[in-house]
Amino acid sequence: MNALLEVSRLRKAYGPTVAVDGVSFSLPPGGALGLVGESGSGKTTTARMLVGLERPDSGSISVLGQPLAPAVHGRAARLARAKAVQMVYQDPYLSLDARLTIGETLDGVLRLHGHRDRSARAARVRELLAQVGLGDREAAARPRGLSGGQRQRAAIARALAVEPAVLVLDEAVSALDVSVQAQVLNLLTDIRREAGIGLVFVSHDLAVVRYVCDEALVMWQGRPVEHRALPDLLARPEHPYTRLLLASVPHPGWEPGDIASRRRALSEPIPGERPA
Repeated sequence: MNALLEVSRLRKAYGPTVAVDGVSFSLPPGGALGLVGESGSGKTTTARMLVGLERPDSGSISVLGQPLAPAVHGRAARLARAKAVQMVYQDPYLSLDARLTIGETLDGVLRLHGHRDRSARAARVRELLAQVGLGDREAAARPRGLSGGQRQRAAIARALAVEPAVLVLDEAVSALDVSVQAQVLNLLTDIRREAGIGLVFVSHDLAVVRYVCDEALVMWQGRPVEHRALPDLLARPEHPYTRLLLASVPHPGWEPGDIASRRRALSEPIPGERPA
């Protein structure tokens, strides 16, 4: 089966600081990969390179066998890049215009991508809203008139409007209540199954990632340290950082002092690892 998304040896530095170094993975059609790590691990920089918000210093990204240019110029190239990969942010206000209703926002995206017929656009807007569990009331509302979960659903509908091959979700449920998180995660699972869209799920939370992803790539200090199928990774974590992430989830007998000690120990050189 041909890869939907192929990422090879991505590297990004800001001056002397290397934010991402040597990230590689492939994603099959309908696959879901978790990019996992805490703040500063490089996972969000990787996500931004996937959608063209950051330009890699080296490495390559291909969607459906077609290389994505490190930089795009011109309207047609920007629209093609948007159709290949879309991002859903932690804060849906980053992609929703506060001045427009949700229906107007979706209609604008469709017009931008060449849908000229007004009645066909209206039908497509209704279809997109239904796909994410929203209806006419939400279509007529502006972002401030919706709950956090409804805004995130609307942001997902906006991303889906261009029919992307890959959806990148950057901490897309971390700001939501647990019950709303479950609703959005169920929605993403349904979309993946029904539309065959690939998901790259960026998160610090392995409990969330295990709900929606097949595999996880764990990042630490900008580098991939473990990449395996999720059931195997969760049952038999090999890298000390992966074990720390799992141990950091509160559970009976959880000792914050032990977690802090293990975190300090990670700053010491690990046999077989090159310095960060």
